[in-house]
Amino acid sequence: MSTVSKEDYLRVIYKNLEDGILVNASLIAEQLQISNAAVSEMLRKLSNEKYLSYVPYRGIQLLQKGKIEAVKLVRRHRIWETFLYEVIKVPWYKIDEEAENLEHSSSDDLIDRLEGFMNNPEFDPHGHPIPRKNGFVPKQKKLVKLSEFKVNKSGFVRKVNDQSSELLHHLFEIGLTIGKKFSVIEKRNFDNSMVIEIENRNHTVSEKLAQNVFAEILR
Repeated sequence: MSTVSKEDYLRVIYKNLEDGILVNASLIAEQLQISNAAVSEMLRKLSNEKYLSYVPYRGIQLLQKGKIEAVKLVRRHRIWETFLYEVIKVPWYKIDEEAENLEHSSSDDLIDRLEGFMNNPEFDPHGHPIPRKNGFVPKQKKLVKLSEFKVNKSGFVRKVNDQSSELLHHLFEIGLTIGKKFSVIEKRNFDNSMVIEIENRNHTVSEKLAQNVFAEILR
C-alpha cells in the first residue's frame, strides 16, 4: 500500500475489534504493511483528534467519533465488495482490494443506491455484517473458529478474515468458502494442523488458516 490514510487505520482497527482481536501498533503495521514508527505517529495524531484511545502496549479502542467514522467506512467497503462479487462477478479473493480502491471516491448517495439495488444485503461475501445507514450492525449467529472444532464435528463456514488475498485465494481453491459444509477428520498435536473434509475431499489446513475461519457448529 503506497499511501495509507486515516481512513485505512480506522477501518483496520474496527475490523479487528469486531472480531474480538486486541489491536496494537504492531498488528496495524503488519496488516497495512508499513513501519511501526509510521503507525505510532498516526495513532498519536488520531488520539489527539479524539478518534481513539491509545495507550502503548495496552491496546487501542475507538472513541465515539472514531466509531462513527469507521462504521461509515466499513459500510462503503462492504457494499462495494458485495456489488463486485454478486453483480459483476469479480473473484471472491480479489474484491477486497478492488473495493478499497472504490470506497474513497464514492458519494453517500451512490452507496445508498448500490445498497438498495442489491435489496439491502446484511452480510458481505466474506461473511462480515454490513452496517446500515443509521449505524445499526446486523447480528450474527454464534460462531466458532475452525481451529477450535473437535474431531468428528461438522459445521458451516459463515465468516473468514479478509486481511490477506493469499489466504482468501487458498480458501477459494480448497472450497472453504461462505456457506460450505465441512467435517473435521483429524487434528495433529505436533503442529495443531487439521484434516478437514469438504465435498468428499480431504484437505490439510494449518493452525493459522484455521484461526481465520469462523463457522456455525452443526448440532
